[in-house]
This record gives sequence, structure tokens and C-alpha cells, in this order.
Amino acid sequence: MTTTLDADLTPYGGVEADADWAARVRELATKRDAVLLAHNYQVPEIQDIADFTGDSLALSRIAANSDASTIVFCGVHFMAETAKILAPEKTVLIPDARAGCSLADSITGEQLRAWKAEHPGAVVVSYVNTTAEVKAETDICCTSSNAVDVVASIPADQEVLFLPDQFLGAHVKRVTGRDNVHVWAGECHVHAGINGAELAARAEEDPDADLFIHPECGCATSALYLAGEGAVAPERVKILSTGDMVHAARDTKARSVLVATEIGMIHQLRKAAPEIDFRAVNDRASCRYMKMITPAALLRCLTEGADEVHVDAETAARARASVQRMIEIGQPGGGE
Repeated sequence: MTTTLDADLTPYGGVEADADWAARVRELATKRDAVLLAHNYQVPEIQDIADFTGDSLALSRIAANSDASTIVFCGVHFMAETAKILAPEKTVLIPDARAGCSLADSITGEQLRAWKAEHPGAVVVSYVNTTAEVKAETDICCTSSNAVDVVASIPADQEVLFLPDQFLGAHVKRVTGRDNVHVWAGECHVHAGINGAELAARAEEDPDADLFIHPECGCATSALYLAGEGAVAPERVKILSTGDMVHAARDTKARSVLVATEIGMIHQLRKAAPEIDFRAVNDRASCRYMKMITPAALLRCLTEGADEVHVDAETAARARASVQRMIEIGQPGGGE
């Protein structure tokens, strides 16, 4: 795969998402015996045409259990790889193979092997937002919703290497109270850009709003600080995965919610609870890689069978073991 640093990121254009487009997509999906999966951060047109919309792990589990012979994963490359790892017998397509991930790119298999050599005997816990190569070097994968449970399942006297997200790692250390968790200094460039100053300003403008904060965000610590200082009621601060945000949207009694994650999430939250005013903490928090899956790209994918995702058998087998261990620990109801 071309890395996100090198790729030509011009999206496929030229097709509008209208009734004719939707009908053509559904017709081609039927002919290919394909299930269409869309991540919560995709553009609304892609979310609305998909058979299933959700977080990456939930979608991968759906892919593995689907009767369809072809999976079209509208997301970024590591997500399609995870689907292929869990469903190796299926054809997995991604509408634009250039759609990478700055977080997944922040550590390579070679870098992880070197880090492991510095900490012999440590348990490697990798966020699901990683490449197949990194998952193959991992003992247990985790999602943002079960990362704390995964680390807590490891004996307290054993070192842990947590990667690649430093903000999720800091959250895990804070909740578990463990000082033997070493955290890789990676980040999602979109989530890292949602800062505490913006969150404080939005919360001051709307003191009765709930705060839905993704633990990858640079403002997660600030949210807890605001609660600790009494600037925000503690019960209004909710550190949530994207999947858990949808459940929380249906349960909240608040009339407005400030959302700290990629802006594509707002579409699903508004569908889940249309009576609530959902607003982004940072309305510029848009992932250009997620937005590469355009209506034209999806149509091209279904027409041409492009781009197919491959994971070599040995890597897939090793990576599958780390993902299955994650599924066995806790209840991973929400993914990244």
C-alpha cells in the first residue's frame, strides 16, 4: 500500500449521489454478491447507501459473519485489512486504496520489533487502528472501548507496551493506575488537533451540554480537568468510542451535545437522536483520507472490482490471533 505521506490524495470525482447513483450502486452490489460497509466518519451519502454503518471492529465482525462473498469496506485501509484478516475466504474491496491513516502509519512492524527487543517479556497491546503487519507482532489488540479491560487483564507486575495512540494510552494509564505501561508516541492528526482550549470555550458557551469525547482526542485530559474543577458537571463528561457514542446519544437526557471526534460522526448521532442538537467541538476536524471514499470512488469500485485488499496468509494468521484475543476479553461493543 502507498503510505499516506506519499499518496496522491486527489479524490475520485465526477459522480453525484442521486437516485440514479443509488440504484446503480445497489444493482452492482447485488451482482457482485457484495455487502457494503461504511465507517461512521464517511461522507453522509456513503453512510446512507451502506448495508451497515458503524465503527471498524463492529463492521469487521459483520463482514466475517456475512453470507456475502464480497465485502466493500468504505473506510481506511487498516479497516479493510482487518476485515480480510477475519474473513480470509472473502473478496475484500476498498473504494480507494490510497485512503490510509496517520495513526496506523505512526508505527511499523520493524519499529515494533525493535521496541519489543528493548522490553523483553512485555505484553504488546495494539489499538485496532494498526496495520496487519503490526497486529502480527501483537499479543492482544484492543478497541477504545475495551482498552482498559485488555490492559487490566494482564498481570499487574508485567510490563505492557501500548501502541500506537498516546492519548488513548494516557487514558488507559490514568484509569488503571499502572506505571508499567509504556506508551508509543503516535497520534491521529485529526483527533490530536481537537484541543482543550476549544473544548473549554464550547463548554463555557453551553454549560448544560453533554460532552462526548473520543479518547484519541488531545482534549480528553482537559475534559476530565474541567470536570474536576467544577467547570463542567462530571456526569456530563463521557469518554466514548464511536460505537458507544451512538448508544449514548439514544440515552442522554441533554438537549445539546458537544462532540469531540471526526465530524463525520455527527451524521450518525443526528440519525440516532434527531431531537438533540449535536455540534462538533472543532468543525474542521475532518479526515481527508476518510473523505476519499466518494460516490464516484464507490461506483468505480463496484464496476471494476477495484481495489482488492490482500494480506499474506502467515501475517493474517498471526494478526488474527491478536484480534481474537481482544474479542475474548470484555465486551467490545464499540470499536475505535
